[in-house]
Amino acid sequence: MTFTQDCLKLKDALNSAEAVLIGAGAGLSTSAGLTYGGERFLKYFADFHSKYGITDMYSGGFYPYETLEEYWGWWSRHIYYNRYADIPKPVYNRLFELVKDKDYFVLTTNVDHCFQRSGFDKKRLFYTQGDYGLIQCSVPCHDKTYDNEQLVRRMVAEQRNMKIPSELIPRCPVCGKPMTVNLRCDDTFVQDEGWNAACERYGKFIEANKNKRIVYLELGVGGNTPVIIKYPFWRFTNENPKATYACVNLGEAVCPPQIEGRSILINEDVGKVIEQII
Repeated sequence: MTFTQDCLKLKDALNSAEAVLIGAGAGLSTSAGLTYGGERFLKYFADFHSKYGITDMYSGGFYPYETLEEYWGWWSRHIYYNRYADIPKPVYNRLFELVKDKDYFVLTTNVDHCFQRSGFDKKRLFYTQGDYGLIQCSVPCHDKTYDNEQLVRRMVAEQRNMKIPSELIPRCPVCGKPMTVNLRCDDTFVQDEGWNAACERYGKFIEANKNKRIVYLELGVGGNTPVIIKYPFWRFTNENPKATYACVNLGEAVCPPQIEGRSILINEDVGKVIEQII
């Protein structure tokens, strides 16, 4: 099939679907302009690149900074430009236009909160890997997260020489230990009340629609954590003869042979596909 034919097939599948489950990975945010390397990285992190040789925002998050002042110098900037600054391109807004009148749900490994910032109902979102907008105890001594927007904005405004003022270092209100970003990097990740409620809503959506005419719409999901979105979507499609699996991923659109006849695979930029459908 041609690119246009693939897009028409996906459009028809979405139009006739009783429900749509969106599975979104980093490729969707990349399409929206939230790139982690190249020109955008150097625009905001040239000093860290010069001092430490860091080449992208992802690897910079794992660098062993010597002080908490510098650790938060990095992270406050990282969080601000990927969570609070304007999203460069309207890809998420356009995606919302496609599904807003459908019974939809979103499962995502992204932590930049772009869905809710673009109009999606927060009760229809499950951020499995955390949220740049939340911090938690680094131990953690308790299962609660805290909003960080005002603190991050102050850190960005007041940092000098890649370091924030010491008095801005966040400490746990319970045990006094340093706080960290609410990201699933190891076994210290906090699954708070909101996370558990979203997980429960996701489970109910799966159960309610498992035998319906549903589109499992996978967007920009790579191979880092396939057990969260990709493998379940393949299994759900295989178990439901009314289901359609649609994968849009530049250079990585694949499916197992068992569901090939009910799959739409588009090896192209997500934003380009959405615009073509609209």
